[in-house]
Amino acid sequence: MDKEEQLVQELVNNALYRMDESTRMIKKSLENVSDEELWSKPNASLNSIANLLLHLCGNISQYVISSLGETEDKRERDAEFTTGGGLTKKELLQKLEETVDMAKRIIYDTDTEQFLKKRQVQGFTFSGVGIVLHAVEHYSYHTGQIAFWVKQLKDIDLGFYDGMDLNIKNKDS
Repeated sequence: MDKEEQLVQELVNNALYRMDESTRMIKKSLENVSDEELWSKPNASLNSIANLLLHLCGNISQYVISSLGETEDKRERDAEFTTGGGLTKKELLQKLEETVDMAKRIIYDTDTEQFLKKRQVQGFTFSGVGIVLHAVEHYSYHTGQIAFWVKQLKDIDLGFYDGMDLNIKNKDS
């Protein structure tokens, strides 16, 4: 495997890992939330956790599944924020997991040429690499919002890294 192929594989592996971590953290956060709490908003200018989950599905679908996967863009962004109910926690988690799994398959199957190809997404121009970076950071950003929302709502530590010593100093592998 040449250096270019190694670099692409490293990008793919790390993107998939980060997506899995966000999914894990969201699932752990939602263990503590009822269906009713999922749809509640602290005030009119904030989104419910459920709206954030719908938004993540829409964004990942538009950026990775539609753009990188070269399928029709069917996103209805405004509905992600105006929907006020109708889905349970189980249904929302299933929708998120299905969306993320499909996106991960597309990222995994993308070749170097597709990672370098420029395309228009949401009015912006990105390469395939830019699309993956956007999707991963956007997923992570809203995962943090969901975790914060749950911590605020329940006054609990979510224990994302229970049993791990996060004070270990860096060293070369």
